[in-house]
Amino acid sequence: MSEYRLEMRGVVKTFPGVKALDHAQLQLRPGTVHALMGENGAGKSTLMKCMFGIYHMDEGEVIYEGEKVQIKGPLDALNRGIAMVHQELQPIPERSIGENIYVGRYPTKKVGPVTVIDHAKMYEDAAAVLKEVHLNYDPRAKLGSLSVSQMQLVEIAKAVSADCKVLILDEPTSSLTAAEVEALFTIVGELREKGVSIVYISHKMDEILRISDEVTIMRDGQYIGTWDAKGLTTDFIITKMVGRELSNLFPKRENVPGEVVFQVEDFTSINPKSFRHATFNVRRGEILGVAGLVGAQRTELMEGLFGLRCHAAGKITYLGKELKINQPKDAINSGIAMLTEDRRATGILGVLSIADNVSIASLNQYLIGGIMLDDGKIEKLVQDNVAKLSIKTPSSKTQIQSLSGGNQQKVLISRWLANDPDVFILDEPTRGIDVGAKYEIYCIIADLAKQGKSVIMISSEMSELIGMSDRIMVMCDGRVTGFIDGKDANQENIMALATQFE
Repeated sequence: MSEYRLEMRGVVKTFPGVKALDHAQLQLRPGTVHALMGENGAGKSTLMKCMFGIYHMDEGEVIYEGEKVQIKGPLDALNRGIAMVHQELQPIPERSIGENIYVGRYPTKKVGPVTVIDHAKMYEDAAAVLKEVHLNYDPRAKLGSLSVSQMQLVEIAKAVSADCKVLILDEPTSSLTAAEVEALFTIVGELREKGVSIVYISHKMDEILRISDEVTIMRDGQYIGTWDAKGLTTDFIITKMVGRELSNLFPKRENVPGEVVFQVEDFTSINPKSFRHATFNVRRGEILGVAGLVGAQRTELMEGLFGLRCHAAGKITYLGKELKINQPKDAINSGIAMLTEDRRATGILGVLSIADNVSIASLNQYLIGGIMLDDGKIEKLVQDNVAKLSIKTPSSKTQIQSLSGGNQQKVLISRWLANDPDVFILDEPTRGIDVGAKYEIYCIIADLAKQGKSVIMISSEMSELIGMSDRIMVMCDGRVTGFIDGKDANQENIMALATQFE
């Protein structure tokens, strides 16, 4: 009898122009948490999608519970006891929590000659599963009534409902609060005690070192090695992931903040529970970090400035001229760009090409005679940005959804660079991106500031805020509670302002 519950051997997977997996492997023991690590594009999610039956391997084999198996699709994987919680959620918000948990495998009953869904059993089973993972949600409630982080926990409940023996968690904490992360770790611990094999994909080193039993590292689609998690260090993991040592997590910054160019006064939402009386300014060539806990309304404030949310009062001034921003088009025409928090939902146009995604915000600059697009100029724009930002892609015609998270983020930055804006609003610019790609994004941000652009950067990572910001604006419960000079910033004084409730 093998000591492994599941083995993947010699897995090869090729997409047009890209060898995503090059004889990759993985070995899972029962009752362990196995971390799978690597840079964006290393092949982690692709390997897991092969295990879960979303992709079919070009070469390789899967040995499950001592037998060679061919997993035909996700339903086949679930029926075998292999479940996966994806990094990019695909909820059905207009249906109930219970329906989302059992979608594709509803309990049924006979009513005369007709087979129908047994709703009573479905909600009864869903309630039991939610209770098992310590979620106090009504299974009949609409999924869309939950926050993104709560939907993520429902996805975990869905995986548990399959009575799985192997559970794949792909970036499970990317949208969770600190309290929800602790709740997830409790669930993971209980599943490990029950003998479940858990694959845990994350870029968060502290999580990996805290809950993992073993760590496998991949690079460029290849298997690098597997180590016992005990005794591993962050430096060792990073070196194996990127194939080189990273002496600094943040680039040396050469920007010199100048005069105030962008001012916001008494900016207040029409929603009384959202941002109110926000007043701040940004200097030319300055990186202004925006800190705050979940619910501080940082994103909502920035979306209000960009015209994505309505405001009841307030004034926005750029170079002394008042701006009237009622919709994103107004912000774009005023030289303001916004990189949104959720790449998948509000950033990329997944089924369109990289060329389409880069040029979409500046198409009016590439018209011939005002009616026809100049494909040659667009292609040059894309190629210039691919080279400047080191975007890894087979061609400009490649669908953006096939790129790694880090490369998708670079494409979105390219979209706004094409417009040559003066003010960049970056909402969680490195969320779900590995340490190597993070450094590249940081270099881009530092270069924007050096060019004299004004950068507003929301981040939930303290180290990122402290390492990149010239000043940090802190919010709590919809209010701006204070400013800290970047040189004086630390976790303690940021948290003191982030918890300054009225």
